[in-house]
Amino acid sequence: MNVLDVIGAVFLFSGCTLTLIAAIGIFRYEDLIVKQHVATKPQVVALILNLTGTALLVRDASMTWTMLLVIAFMLITSPISAHMLSRAGYRTGRINYDALVEDDLGEDLQAGEFSDESGSR
Repeated sequence: MNVLDVIGAVFLFSGCTLTLIAAIGIFRYEDLIVKQHVATKPQVVALILNLTGTALLVRDASMTWTMLLVIAFMLITSPISAHMLSRAGYRTGRINYDALVEDDLGEDLQAGEFSDESGSR
């Protein structure tokens, strides 16, 4: 058994543990924003750990580069999709507005409504 095999197995176990924690968090919390946070943050790290562990176990150059591309695309697209999901949840009323500490989007939406009424946009 090689040292890289052990490190790869530890990475895979850690990634699977984070995925399990995220899955439990999805069912535990009620609010959309909290669910989204629980789903996106650990999942990105879990994917990185799982793909790194797999790359250490497989040790094939083409597979490693493919996994690095998947990690890069996930790091690029995850914040964008999380942002769009939050905005959609906010606009459809699926979040707990009382739990918000600061409501910047609500202020911006109200400012936009007032500027529409006055005709100055």
